[in-house]
Amino acid sequence: MTDTDKIERSITALILAGGQSSRMGTDKALLTWENKTLLFQMCQIAAECSTSVYVVTPWIYKYRDILPPGCKLIEEKLVLPERNSNSPLIGFTQGLRQVTSKWVLLLPCDLPLLSSSQIKQWIPYLATVLSTEIALLPRHPKGWEPLCGFYRCSCLPLLETYIAEGGKSFQGWLARYQVRELPVKDRQILFNCNTPKDWRIAKEKQANYE
Repeated sequence: MTDTDKIERSITALILAGGQSSRMGTDKALLTWENKTLLFQMCQIAAECSTSVYVVTPWIYKYRDILPPGCKLIEEKLVLPERNSNSPLIGFTQGLRQVTSKWVLLLPCDLPLLSSSQIKQWIPYLATVLSTEIALLPRHPKGWEPLCGFYRCSCLPLLETYIAEGGKSFQGWLARYQVRELPVKDRQILFNCNTPKDWRIAKEKQANYE
């Protein structure tokens, strides 16, 4: 067993599927990409890079019958019942409470250009993360890319304290602690789809890869 294999055995994947997709106009998780739904594809990718895969969503009924075998659901409880969804930070927190591994790989459901081979190239960097650093994440000009990267599961108390104090954003929380930057050579793979225009662009980008 290689060192990468050993690290991979310490990873649980959490996929967030709790957004309303209001800008897309339809459920992003159910959009079809290469004859699969985006959510199904993300679950397959995560399964190749971790020991367990969980989808965190308030809508268990929508996704229960379309997930790959072995992928499990975590029901996300709405913090504000009058709203139809939580923030990604809340979804992550609720999912993280169910995880017992050393690391969690956090993913959204809308990264059509991401591949398991790319994530496998990232995994060895976990061995470089200092004990004082809570996460391994890509960086962009405005901060971190919080929804595609690795977190220590031991960061849960820090996260719960931040939320209890009224904190709401990943960027605000991550600014409090040390984070290791994850090198990403091809930033196209982090392209996510929020609107029909984004979806068309993603299709064009995919055509350029082929």
